[in-house]
Amino acid sequence: MMLIFEKEVFSIIGASIEVHRILGHGFLEAVYQEALDVELRLRDIPSAAQRPMAIGYKSVTLTKMYVPDFICFEKIIVELKAQESLQKRDDCQILNYLKASKMRLGLLINFGSINKLEWRRIIY
Repeated sequence: MMLIFEKEVFSIIGASIEVHRILGHGFLEAVYQEALDVELRLRDIPSAAQRPMAIGYKSVTLTKMYVPDFICFEKIIVELKAQESLQKRDDCQILNYLKASKMRLGLLINFGSINKLEWRRIIY
């Protein structure tokens, strides 16, 4: 079975593991976001942090914008968390982001888990 964007996901998760290896758990999400932004640049992984995205409803573009933590390779939404574990609401959040953006793949990455980086691939 072939995974979509397998190489791209591998590179993003590798960068995230490096951030987690160096910082461990316990920081605020904003710290991990800044560190991951640095690591993605060091690895030449194309990414945009906090780029607002429009949300459409029928034929109207809403004024409320969605601001993902990262968009990598112009096709993968990356949402960061710094909590004890990933929750169902996190899955729902990224599914809504995928629907709004019309992208197919999202990554939930949780730096708050003790002893290991927790992550999930979410496909829409």
